[in-house]
Amino acid sequence: MNDNNDKKRPLTYYYMLMLVLILVFNSVIMPMFFNPKMKEVSYNNFLQMVDEGKVSKVEITDKRLAAVDKNNEKEIYVTGRVEDPELANRLMKSKVEFTQVVPKEQSPLVTFFTNWVLPILIFFGLGQLFMYFMGKRMGGNAMSFGKSNAKVYVEAQTGKSFADVAGQDEAKEALMELVDFLHNPGKYKDIGANMPKGALLVGPPGTGKTLLARAVAGEAKVPFFSISGSEFVEMFVGMGAARVRDLFKQAQEKAPCIVFIDEIDAIGKRRDNGQFGGNDEREQTLNQLLSEMDGFDGSKGVVILAATNRPESLDKALLRPGRFDRRIPVELPDLKGREAILKVHARNVHMADNIDYGTLARATAGASGAELANIINEGALRAVKMHRNVVEQEDLEESIETVIAGYQRKGAVISPAEKKVIAYHEIGHALVAAMQKHSAPVHKITIIPRTNGALGYTMQISENDSVLMTKEELFNKIVTMTGGRSAEEVVFGSITSGASNDIEQATKLARSMVTRLGMTEEFDMMATEVVANRYLGGDAALQCSETTAGKIDAKVLALIKEAHAKARTILQDNRDKLDVLAQYLLEKETITGEQFMALLQQEQAKEAAGENKPEV
Repeated sequence: MNDNNDKKRPLTYYYMLMLVLILVFNSVIMPMFFNPKMKEVSYNNFLQMVDEGKVSKVEITDKRLAAVDKNNEKEIYVTGRVEDPELANRLMKSKVEFTQVVPKEQSPLVTFFTNWVLPILIFFGLGQLFMYFMGKRMGGNAMSFGKSNAKVYVEAQTGKSFADVAGQDEAKEALMELVDFLHNPGKYKDIGANMPKGALLVGPPGTGKTLLARAVAGEAKVPFFSISGSEFVEMFVGMGAARVRDLFKQAQEKAPCIVFIDEIDAIGKRRDNGQFGGNDEREQTLNQLLSEMDGFDGSKGVVILAATNRPESLDKALLRPGRFDRRIPVELPDLKGREAILKVHARNVHMADNIDYGTLARATAGASGAELANIINEGALRAVKMHRNVVEQEDLEESIETVIAGYQRKGAVISPAEKKVIAYHEIGHALVAAMQKHSAPVHKITIIPRTNGALGYTMQISENDSVLMTKEELFNKIVTMTGGRSAEEVVFGSITSGASNDIEQATKLARSMVTRLGMTEEFDMMATEVVANRYLGGDAALQCSETTAGKIDAKVLALIKEAHAKARTILQDNRDKLDVLAQYLLEKETITGEQFMALLQQEQAKEAAGENKPEV
C-alpha cells in the first residue's frame, strides 16, 4: 500500500502545481497580453476632456464609458457610466465620434473552453513535452519512475545456444545444470535439492560472459531479461530500488525465466569502502536487490545470472549462499579453446581450405574470445582489400600482427643507418632467444614499422601454453628482452631510444619475480606486492616498508644487469652470425622463423666445420 501511495504522490503534486499555474495564467498573465492598456478617470474629468477637445472617440457600454485620447490613440480612459441626458449633446457639440455597443450573448460552453479547457490543454502539452525530453536524457520514460528498463527476449529469441560458445567448457558444464533444472525441475525436487538462486560469471572483458548467459536462455527456451547494472541508478533518488522491485515482479510473472544483470559491480560495490558520504542511491538499490533475492522462491524457476570483471569490489552480502550461490570463472581460453573459438567465428566467413587454426591459436596466446573474433573479421576485411573471394592464412596472420602491433606504416621514411640499427636490434632479440634453452621459438622478424610506434619486432610463439614457468624460463625471457639493446652496444658501441618498451617489460617481469613470485633468496616467499583488479590489468601496489622497497629496487636492478650481461656475452660470442642474419633481414625486411633458423643452422654448421664452440 505504501509503495502505491509513493508512486501516486509525484503525479498528484504535478497536477496540483499545474492547476495553480493555470489559475495564475488565467487571472494575471492573459489580461496582461490580451487587454489594452487603460487608465481609470472620474466622470468629471471625462467631461472636462470632452469639452477641451482631447477625446477623439467614445465607446458606450452598459456599465462604462471608454474614451480614446485624440493625441495618442493607444491611450484609453475609462470611467463608470452615469445617466446623463446631456451626454450625447455634449459629445456632438465637441464633434466626438461615439457608439453604443450592443451586448453579445456568448455561449457559456465557449467561455468555459477558452478560459479553462484551452489553458489546461496547453499546460498538459507543455508538461508532456518536458517529460519527453527528460525521458530521452535519462534513457527511458521519465514518468515511469519504477519501471525496469530490462530487455525481454521471449522463448528462444536470444538466437544463441551452447554451440555458439567455444573455449569455455567448464563454464558451460556448470551452466548446463541450470538449463536442466529449468527443463526438469521435478527430479531435483524429488531428491530434496534446491537449485542455486543465482550464478555469478567472473572473468576478464571479452571472454563471453554475456554470450554464455544468452546461450543458457536459448538452450532452456525460457524468457530472458537482460539489463545492465548501471541502468538501475538514475538521477531520481529511489528509482533504482523501484526498478529492482519491478524487474523481480516481472520475472515472477514470467517464471520460469532467466534474469541477467550485466556489470553488476555498478550497483553491487561493497558498502564498507570508507568513502566519505557514500552513494545513498546506489546503496539503497543494493539493499533492495539483496532483499529481493532473499524474498523470491527459487523453486519457481527464476534463475539470476550476473556478470562482472571486478569480483573483489562486490559486497560480501551479495556473494553469500542463498543469493549468488555459484561463482563461475570465465577465464581466457587456452590453446585448444582458442582454436575452437577461431573455428566458431570462421563458420560464417568464406575461408580457404588450408587454414591452419592451430598455428593461429599458438600465435594468439592470452587473447580473449572477442579479440579472436576481431582477428577473423580483420582477416576477412584484408581479403576484400586484396580482391580475394576467400580468406587466406596470410590474411589471418597479418590480422594478428595488426591487433598486436597495429597497421604497417608503409609510408614511413627511415634512413639506411637507422634501418641498420633496427635490423641488428631485432636480430639481437632473435639470436639471444635461439641460443638459450627454455625459450619460445622465433616465429617472425620484421623491420617494417607499425602504427603503435614499433619500428620492428620479433614474434615468438610457444608450441604449447605453459601453466607454470620456472625461474630459469622467466630469467631467460628477461635476457631475450635485453638482446636488442645488447646488439646495439656490441655492434655500434652506442645505444638508442628503440629499447624503451623492452626496458619496461623487462623491469615489470623482474619486479614480479622479486615481489610476487618469491624467486629470490633475499625475500624468499614473502609477498611484498599485490595486484588490484587482476581481470582489468590493474597496477601493482607495494605492501612493505620504505627500507624493504629500496632493497626490492636493488634486487630488480641486479637481475636486469645479470640478464643484460648474459645477452651481451651471447652476442659477442656469436658476432659473425649476428652480422650475417642482420644483413639478411636488411635485404628481406621480413623473414619467417623457419628462414631465420635455417640460416642460423647453416652458419653453425660452417662454424662447426672449423672449430667446435660450446653453447652458452
